[in-house]
Amino acid sequence: MISINNLSVQFSGESLFDHVSFFINDKDRIGLVGKNGAGKSTLLKIIKGIQKANEGDVIYQDGFTIGYLPQEMEPNSKKSVMEEAMTAFSEVVHLEERIAGYERQIGERTDYESESYHKLIRAHSDTLERYHLLGGQAIHVNIEKVLSGLGFEREEFTRKLTTFSSGWQMRVEIAKILLQQPNLVLLDEPTNHLDIDSIQWLEEFLTDYKGAVVLVSHDRAFLDNVTKRSIEISKGKIYDYKANYSEYVLMREERMESQLATHNNQQRQIRQIERFVERFRSKATKAKQVQSRIKMMEKIELVEVDLVDDSGIRFRFPPAPHSGKIILEAERLYKDYPQKRVLNDLNFSVIKNDRIAFVGKNGEGKTTLSKVITGQVDFTGILKFGHNVVIGYYAQDQSDYLDPEKTVFKTIDDIAVGDIRTRIKAILGGFLFSGDDIEKKVKILSGGEKSRLSLAKLLLTPANLLILDEPTNHLDMRSKDVLKNALLQFNGTLIIVSHDRDFLQGLTNRVFEFRHGTMKEYIGDIYDFLEQRRLRSLAELTENLKHTEMASGVEATSLNKLNWEKKKENDREIRKVKNSITKSESEIDRIETGIKEMEVRLGNPEKYQKQIQDGTLYKEYELLKEGLSREMKRWEELQYELEILES
Repeated sequence: MISINNLSVQFSGESLFDHVSFFINDKDRIGLVGKNGAGKSTLLKIIKGIQKANEGDVIYQDGFTIGYLPQEMEPNSKKSVMEEAMTAFSEVVHLEERIAGYERQIGERTDYESESYHKLIRAHSDTLERYHLLGGQAIHVNIEKVLSGLGFEREEFTRKLTTFSSGWQMRVEIAKILLQQPNLVLLDEPTNHLDIDSIQWLEEFLTDYKGAVVLVSHDRAFLDNVTKRSIEISKGKIYDYKANYSEYVLMREERMESQLATHNNQQRQIRQIERFVERFRSKATKAKQVQSRIKMMEKIELVEVDLVDDSGIRFRFPPAPHSGKIILEAERLYKDYPQKRVLNDLNFSVIKNDRIAFVGKNGEGKTTLSKVITGQVDFTGILKFGHNVVIGYYAQDQSDYLDPEKTVFKTIDDIAVGDIRTRIKAILGGFLFSGDDIEKKVKILSGGEKSRLSLAKLLLTPANLLILDEPTNHLDMRSKDVLKNALLQFNGTLIIVSHDRDFLQGLTNRVFEFRHGTMKEYIGDIYDFLEQRRLRSLAELTENLKHTEMASGVEATSLNKLNWEKKKENDREIRKVKNSITKSESEIDRIETGIKEMEVRLGNPEKYQKQIQDGTLYKEYELLKEGLSREMKRWEELQYELEILES
């Protein structure tokens, strides 16, 4: 458990935290919520110990371990994916090297009766025991399981990290934290680096995680599926709710309504007392009652109303210029990079007022196709645009499209034309830039501020085809809701790349899934797509079983029977492997007991002098060690086989 006591943090004379306190229990699932700049990331850094508070402290239990993923970092490892993931087990790797060294020395020694030899035997035994205690025999299986869950293909395990994008490198950082299994996992916006499949896998992993988890995320669905407690940070205070995000929002509204009602009743009571005192203060016959009312008022504990920070962006997209019915058509569209073909023979069309979501793993071509459509990337094939198509584009790396030396005001002023120039300050105010903020240079803006500035630029040129690539990455919950509402009211055509299920829900009517260079279309919004894909996967599995059954001469009507028989056979194999694992573990225990007994004998040369001199004990000892090594390898293979069968 962690105790946060009277924490206070000041920046530029203003309180980010004002004497806040709370506990993190052993298996808590906590979502830190609040506006950008409220202090969520700062609080994670203080808990981790990489930033100090002005007042207060954080108290840990002895031996407490913390894994921390910052919102932004620059991985610079030159290792392969597997090698970097292995650094999570640095102690295990070190133990493996020591065990190999001890075994090499034992094989070379002949001074079986010497004290140094016995010391070597004991060191080898202690190191081996520590290795097994840390689960060293299963680390490769665990690494493959986590890396695969986070989206890496098996053939990518040996690729150098430098050949991956920063987002994929961050996935390895997430994997290392999960593999280390610390007592507390701190994750700051982890879903920014993940696709929908990996987010769903991470949700399941964190739900079953044995330690505590504290998350900062603007992905409402992710928070709802993982957390059971929400800590809101607002204007220097914290409010603790035993609920996930959606439940917390409702509970906060109820708390505010109750608090306001109590406050109003109290104020009404105070006004009544004040009127009585004012009216009868000068009358001697009422002096006793007046004094009683004054004392009553002094004892009243004033109910304060917690003000919600409801400032947020506000805007609407300008009306879309008229366009033809066909927005664009693609035929046999290809895009090759030196490493691989990203887009392979795509054929699709976009109709006026379509709302399309691009989904799929990172690196599968979503952003590439967005850039092909906007003319930033060359390609082979045919791409035809309809009449009067005007594109508005928001890039995933939108900050790269902003001049870092320009001010916020200059960024908008340089592209504004006509009447818009007289409304620049009003437009910027709608995106929370006011006062001195408009004179800030772009290079000192936060990620969220750059995102808001880029959205402001979109308003300056009316478009009838909006292409938005990950527009929500740096936006808080309220800003995302405003953007979604603006897109729902937009009367043009929309293509959006996003992994935020809650944001996409109800926003699109078609989903294009990118996978291995190809693209599949699904009708409906994101949850329709997830359900259709699940059913399609089941249909493909059934079809494969059907072909197997036909090939073996079995009638199609016996498909259900075959499914049942295959499940029964699979269950039988699982039981068989589990039994083998149990026997293997018993054999490992037996061998380790034998090794310990042998080490006792080797450490008592007076009693076992003859067996030591003729080498019998040493031969038996070496045979036991070899047997343990073989059995440990067999146990690891059985565990891997069990994982395959159960999945």
